[in-house]
Amino acid sequence: MTDVSVTTHVFDAAVDLFEVRDDRTEGHTHPAYANMVGPFGGITAATLLRAVERHPDVLGMPLSLTINYAGPIADGPFDIAVRPVRTNRTTQHWSIELSQDGEVATTATAVFGLRRPTWSSTELQAPAAPAPDSLEPTPLPDFIAWARNYEMRYTAGVVPEEGSTEVADSTSTLWVRDVPPRPLDFASLTAMCDIFYPRAFLRLGRVLPAGTVSMTVYFHADPETVAAQSDNPVLATARANRFEQGFFDQSAQLWGRDGVLLATSHQIVYFKA
Repeated sequence: MTDVSVTTHVFDAAVDLFEVRDDRTEGHTHPAYANMVGPFGGITAATLLRAVERHPDVLGMPLSLTINYAGPIADGPFDIAVRPVRTNRTTQHWSIELSQDGEVATTATAVFGLRRPTWSSTELQAPAAPAPDSLEPTPLPDFIAWARNYEMRYTAGVVPEEGSTEVADSTSTLWVRDVPPRPLDFASLTAMCDIFYPRAFLRLGRVLPAGTVSMTVYFHADPETVAAQSDNPVLATARANRFEQGFFDQSAQLWGRDGVLLATSHQIVYFKA
């Protein structure tokens, strides 16, 4: 693992891992990214992506990551098994498992690959939003430790206050970046794909039990495009499509300040209302 005495950002400490050897590595949960139960799901996803990035046989850059939160992760050390399932000329497919004391807590698959110059087009349009500097930060409740690591400036769908009523639209849009500011990379972009509080909170106007069961992230930018964002805020927007029998989905987009689509994500979320 990296010497924490020279680590300059808490995010880098949270996703730090031992050297990958024989398709295995180890890490440790970080208290700064604690959630109500276990760690923030976004930091877990970022850690598993980092495990692939650090593997000596990795090919190219991230194209997609699917993470299944099979069970709670306890505070403390964990083991990661990460292996390339198949390597093709352009794509490489990965299997990843996070376990504690021999019990699997999280499974994931990832696809890395080589991007090549070809025709490109973006059909989606970024949501209209005022400049981030014109908006006041709207943090999540202070007892949610992981949220203190992000600056959030909402343009729509702020966290409902006590006594709020039901609304017809589950959309939230906000500018977000790390605290303190940190240049964007694929790991931090992955974590930001899980930045949204549960959509059921907004629709029903109240907090209720909820948790992500599975999340897939699609990366639409190469390393140069991601690095060009530097530490500028990212425009993030998310909405649900259907709430049904204790589960709902969430579709999200993350845009660079220059209007480039960086990533999209999709989740299935458990809730109890």
